[in-house]
Amino acid sequence: MPHTLPRPDQRPDLSAITDVAGISVGHFTEPRRPTGCTVVLVPAGAVGGVDVRGAAPGTRETDLLSPVNTVDVVHAVLLSGGSAFGLDAAGGVMRWLEEQGVGVDVGAARVPIVPAAVLFDLLVGDARIRPGADAGYAACEAASHTPPAEGNVGAGTGACVGKVFGHERAMKGGIGTASVTVGGVTVGALIACNALGDVIDPDTGRVLAGARTADGQGLADIRRSLLAGEAPIPILAGSNTTIGVVATDAKLTKVQANRLAQVAHDGLARAINPVHTVADGDTLFALATGRHDKHPGMMVLATMAAEAVARATVRAVRAAQSLTAVNARGQTQHLPAARDL
Repeated sequence: MPHTLPRPDQRPDLSAITDVAGISVGHFTEPRRPTGCTVVLVPAGAVGGVDVRGAAPGTRETDLLSPVNTVDVVHAVLLSGGSAFGLDAAGGVMRWLEEQGVGVDVGAARVPIVPAAVLFDLLVGDARIRPGADAGYAACEAASHTPPAEGNVGAGTGACVGKVFGHERAMKGGIGTASVTVGGVTVGALIACNALGDVIDPDTGRVLAGARTADGQGLADIRRSLLAGEAPIPILAGSNTTIGVVATDAKLTKVQANRLAQVAHDGLARAINPVHTVADGDTLFALATGRHDKHPGMMVLATMAAEAVARATVRAVRAAQSLTAVNARGQTQHLPAARDL
């Protein structure tokens, strides 16, 4: 009997990035407007890598993760809303880790290594409110090894998808997680999806969430619409982004961790169309905790990473709930969720 994988929108085992030994996740959801941040904690340290594939990223400490550079340990990764303002939340993560005695010993202090990436959610609600250092600290305080909440929480709170034909035709994005285990080794993913494009079911090719038709009642299917000649509206660079973390308990070198981050983007390409556009800042981090003695080889790990990312991306919109918000100009915005269509 052939082996079949469960569909990405099914979670019979509630798989999550926290299935990877050594990983905990915490959310902070801003109560005053739809935004927030999410932290992936590895206080014991992990080998880190990154791949920035989108053309309009907002990131912190990505150069440090290059294999040619010195530091080879990461203590946390921050994913945040608030566009570039949200990078401030990483300071709160550093403060929390320092209080726990975590960081690289430089003699005078311990310096926590906290790479970060942000997504643009300033058009949802009051843009003057965004995650700062206190939000990052609160996310650390909330961190747990249990499967994290999904949808309209943390970095996914103000995320939306399908903005090619205008924000008024977009739908609610969110944050999702999934994991895959093969031969005792686990790869997990946590994805905050704020994509310009549609989110697709990789198994069926069906659009799950994205740009709606002009009447708002159905899905336009961006790929087919663009190929049929419908013109996209001018898009503000950096106003869309899918960011996330891929983690494994296998032992990896820094070169291998960077390679895992690269191939994990294959999962985004399966689940988002179009992806890696000039208006997206798609960024994926990789973490290897090294808690498992086995190593299935990079071919298998790469396949697992892409699968986990695709499933987590689907989960991000499947778990999302519709949202109505009033922006700083007093305009009311409504973003329906996949479940509403």
